[in-house]
Amino acid sequence: MTTNSQADGHSRTDPALLTTPFSSRARADEVIAGVDLIGRRAVVTGGASGLGAETVRALAAAGAEVTIATRRPDVAEPLVRKPAAVGGAGTVHAEALDLSDLTSVAAFVRAWRGPLDILVANAGIMALPTRTLTPFGWEMQLATNYLGHFALVTGLHTALRDAGSARVVVVSSGAHQGAPFDFEDPHFERRPYDPWAAYGQSKSADILLAVGARRWAADGITANALNPGYILTGLQRHLDDDTMRAFGVMDDEGDVKPLPYYKTPEQGAATSVLLAASPLLEGVTGRYFEDNQEARITWEYEGEPGRVAAHALDPEAADRLWEYGTDALRTA
Repeated sequence: MTTNSQADGHSRTDPALLTTPFSSRARADEVIAGVDLIGRRAVVTGGASGLGAETVRALAAAGAEVTIATRRPDVAEPLVRKPAAVGGAGTVHAEALDLSDLTSVAAFVRAWRGPLDILVANAGIMALPTRTLTPFGWEMQLATNYLGHFALVTGLHTALRDAGSARVVVVSSGAHQGAPFDFEDPHFERRPYDPWAAYGQSKSADILLAVGARRWAADGITANALNPGYILTGLQRHLDDDTMRAFGVMDDEGDVKPLPYYKTPEQGAATSVLLAASPLLEGVTGRYFEDNQEARITWEYEGEPGRVAAHALDPEAADRLWEYGTDALRTA
């Protein structure tokens, strides 16, 4: 196994990649089988539905106490009730969190008590058709997918440090490959707004968040990012019918169905759960995974699966983005 410093985006030689015995079709419960999380505490943003819900189920089934951080805690009620009926399962709670609202993030952080072992930054929005800004003037996808999570992760740093050996897991996307972070115009104030460029940029920022968190290694905190793959969830709610048909997942009658290479939500959550709890990832930080394996670095936009763009692993860009995020929160 190699150190993270080898995957710095400046060498065209791939480092030795971390591999696991799990296939791309492995389910979340399979990658965590035999792992005991009793006594561990986890937070999963966007954990009330989709991939987040499957992540919550797997962590709770292994014994973790899980807090679902969601804009609508009432939607999470079935997940809150279910573990109580399963022997050995951890408890599940739901708390309000709106990542696009720094007041909400600050309130969540203030209310947290005690150590935090696992933080899964899972919530996100995709391809808003029109440029939408938060009250702070931030483009909504960047605000929700990256800046809100940056505020949450940094706000909970003490809780993560106090756990002694904590993991941060950041859900990104293969869309990052075509959209490096634009430090000159991150909120599309001057360049034409493009829904996919905005989404891809926010997902590059998510990976850079994991790389930037290497500064916390001495605190026992590791952070890694991932692409869950193609899954039909609520993430597609902002896509119109023409776009869904272009993707091949909607027929002429308007029925939505996955393509053969799409995963189920249980399979899509597997890589998140692997990074959050598997002993195979002990001490690993600043990397990007897909299909339960570490992805290969690419220096040109290929759009191929199992790849991570060099711009998203660049430690200089990660440090610059960390400073940008810190300044953005300070001036908000």
